[in-house]
Amino acid sequence: MNTRYLLTTAIALGLSATMPSAFATEGGLGRTITGTNVQSFAGVVPPTPGFNAAVGYVHYSGEIGASREVPVNNLLTLGMDATFDMLSVTGLYVWDTGESRWNFASLAALPFATVEVNANVALGPRSGQVTDKADWDVFDPFFVPVIAGYHFDQTHHMTLALYVYTDWGDYDPNRLANLSLNTWTYSPTIGYTQLTQQGTLEFTTVAAVDFYTKNDATDYQNGAVFRLDAQLMKRFASGWGVGGIGGWIQQLEDDEGPLADRLDGFKGHSFALGPTVDYTKKWDGGEVVFAARWLKEFDVKRRVKGDPLMVTATVAF
Repeated sequence: MNTRYLLTTAIALGLSATMPSAFATEGGLGRTITGTNVQSFAGVVPPTPGFNAAVGYVHYSGEIGASREVPVNNLLTLGMDATFDMLSVTGLYVWDTGESRWNFASLAALPFATVEVNANVALGPRSGQVTDKADWDVFDPFFVPVIAGYHFDQTHHMTLALYVYTDWGDYDPNRLANLSLNTWTYSPTIGYTQLTQQGTLEFTTVAAVDFYTKNDATDYQNGAVFRLDAQLMKRFASGWGVGGIGGWIQQLEDDEGPLADRLDGFKGHSFALGPTVDYTKKWDGGEVVFAARWLKEFDVKRRVKGDPLMVTATVAF
């Protein structure tokens, strides 16, 4: 194994769980935003045991036009503007399983978020504009009991994991802005990484399906959501790397519940493309990686549409 590259994967595994979640699909978004799920080397669990930490920041601002009805908790809005900021602290531990084809890790993350929503809310025969904001506080924490990594050879790698998102954030069904989806979400995830050009050219893709429990406070059941992200990155001896990212989110099932039935299942999709850049600084016994990406969402149906910006800093010891 080329541990110079594999060590960096512990950072990627931690960051893959720092993706934002402003609302459930009943709010026009989901546990993830298009194009923000894939991270460098996400298809590899390194053989080098130890603890790794990641700090990620995501800003997202998007909208759904006033001609579109959107179910948000117990309310039905006529269009919506939403701004979301998340700061997430992630810890990942790689288990001491030696130099074998299989390696394993575990992960836990504590997100903090703030959400502001502006919407035209339907109140019987009337409608009015409402603004609601949830200030910085803990968002739904999440964890991965086991991430299993398989090495086909030195350049082809795969990971298998089940991400578990809790409903432990603050939630009020009569508010527009909340710091929880009030649902548990289970996301079986597969990652794949291929390295070429002596490891300087990396292709990574991540696919997952999100399964939501029912939101009992609103009698709303989100349908399963498929997501696929891919990244191509070229790195240089200076420590800099540049590349591009693409993302696709496709809801597989109709939502269920009184509001969902009124909106014909509220089944949506979205695509995103954009550039990414990172910088790696190494020292004896560890390294730090700074990364940034900007994405443009397009062909968006029944979801909030915006331009995600994500900045991350990760440290491996």
